[in-house]
Amino acid sequence: MNQLELLKQYSKIVVDSGDMKLIKKYLPEDTTTNPSLILKVITLPEYEYIIVHSINYAKKKGGTYQDQLLNAVDKVSVMLGQEILGVISGKVSIEIDARLSFNTDLCIKQSEKIISMYEEEGISKSRILIKLAATWECIKAAEELKNLDINCNLTLLFSFAQARACAEAKVFLISPFVGRIYDWYQSKSLIKEYSGYNDPGVISVRKIYDYYKSHGYRTIIMGASFRNIQQILALSGCDYLTISPVLLRQLQSQNDNFLRQLNVPNVVNKPVSVLSKSDFLWMHNQDAMAVEKLSEGICQFGRDQIELERIIKSKM
Repeated sequence: MNQLELLKQYSKIVVDSGDMKLIKKYLPEDTTTNPSLILKVITLPEYEYIIVHSINYAKKKGGTYQDQLLNAVDKVSVMLGQEILGVISGKVSIEIDARLSFNTDLCIKQSEKIISMYEEEGISKSRILIKLAATWECIKAAEELKNLDINCNLTLLFSFAQARACAEAKVFLISPFVGRIYDWYQSKSLIKEYSGYNDPGVISVRKIYDYYKSHGYRTIIMGASFRNIQQILALSGCDYLTISPVLLRQLQSQNDNFLRQLNVPNVVNKPVSVLSKSDFLWMHNQDAMAVEKLSEGICQFGRDQIELERIIKSKM
């Protein structure tokens, strides 16, 4: 049994890719995408038909030029998700425009629009996870969307404050970014002797896992953004792990045995008081890494969204 097969006994494995060839190769139950992955895929010649179809769809919908551009951009992500759902049996995570990350009402409106576009294609909203950055505004949007039976994946999660607020809002799933936490500590020369188990990203997810399980929170924890297989194996037992095809290939090639590292604690603690917005912002802003990486991630995804708009505009 290789390490990937063994890992699947402890955690649900999700493929972090928008590339259909790789998804077909690994045949995961679920798949995650983001604006960076979509941009990377959509520039390949074999996906040109998605752009053409999306532009034709937007023109038929009508409206102003700006309306058509935005509808075409949204249709690209919906079509890619539709292609993925034709192969996998589970859910696909689709991220909305990161530039909306500080506006609860617009996040809700955009999420409802994306869901309606999937439903136009006969795809149930039960198979879609809307990805939102884990800002206070997006967490509140996810809380309201859950009341509409729209589930969310709260991404770009770096601080314990973000994780706690998500659990208290009863969001469906969170994606703590293990690798990006590691990158920050590495860039500051704060890691002396490295192993997967003392990795700051791994430690962060372990803390969240223990807290969630000991308090009975049902929000799914999906470790994400891995840099090496040591980080992945150190989180074996985490609810979900979303892994890039490169690291999946490495896990398949390794046959060394390993033990499950995360286990549900027996003791369930009393619920804690719910964070207010000011409490959340204070806690989050005590963590310089989390503040920097959240801002950086939102900006990067925003730039990728703008680049996708530029590509579509050039073909309209």
